[in-house]
Amino acid sequence: MSEKTRINKYIASTGDMSRRKADELIKQGRVKINGNKILEPGIVVGKKDIVELDGKKLKLREKKYIIFNKPPGYITTKDDPNERKTIYDLLPEEVHHLKPAGRLDKESGGLLVLTNDGDLILDLTHPGVHVPKTYRVTVEGKINQNDIYELAKGIEIEKDKTAYAETIFLEYFNKTTSLQVTLYQGYNRQIRRMMESIGHPVISLKRISHGCIPLGKLKKGHFRYLKNKEIQILFNYIKKIKKKLDIKNS
Repeated sequence: MSEKTRINKYIASTGDMSRRKADELIKQGRVKINGNKILEPGIVVGKKDIVELDGKKLKLREKKYIIFNKPPGYITTKDDPNERKTIYDLLPEEVHHLKPAGRLDKESGGLLVLTNDGDLILDLTHPGVHVPKTYRVTVEGKINQNDIYELAKGIEIEKDKTAYAETIFLEYFNKTTSLQVTLYQGYNRQIRRMMESIGHPVISLKRISHGCIPLGKLKKGHFRYLKNKEIQILFNYIKKIKKKLDIKNS
């Protein structure tokens, strides 16, 4: 941490939350600096300042970034009231404090990015940033060009909610079609619902990349830490996306 930093960034650096969430906590009067309650998110703090949330002293935590190849059959959460198998049953305790940037449903597999960097999670999942997620999908039946057009044009998967997908035909074999599907949205079970709408239920679904991070050859059920170079490339990638959005919105 630098000599001085904004309080919301400091709070985000201590745990699994974004600066936006930290701002909400500050406005709710739940944050104190050196024993004094604050309500303004613009205050700066230094290394010697004592920051408390709900009476508990906060400590800066080193940011960690991993990718995990989720197998089908596991849910993307830490605790489940129905006691189903979760991805944390496969991950070592040393990374149990990390949270996934987006989810994969129980039947799906593939790439998950997990981190305690709340700002990165927000960037990777926020619908306004449009970070692409790419999947290898196998569906029932033969997908034709009209189906691909319909997916790109958009399908209303529920009232006032239209989903879009960029789709590339890969292979038709044994009455099934393999596709590469890229999403810029994050609706629940989006690909499955879209494919069902055009009459081609999903047989298997695997995420193969998130933004500029590929799954690569990582084995199913395994994880690895991202290298510093990979992390910097990811940050620069998101920065470029945001810059383009600013140009479009100006």
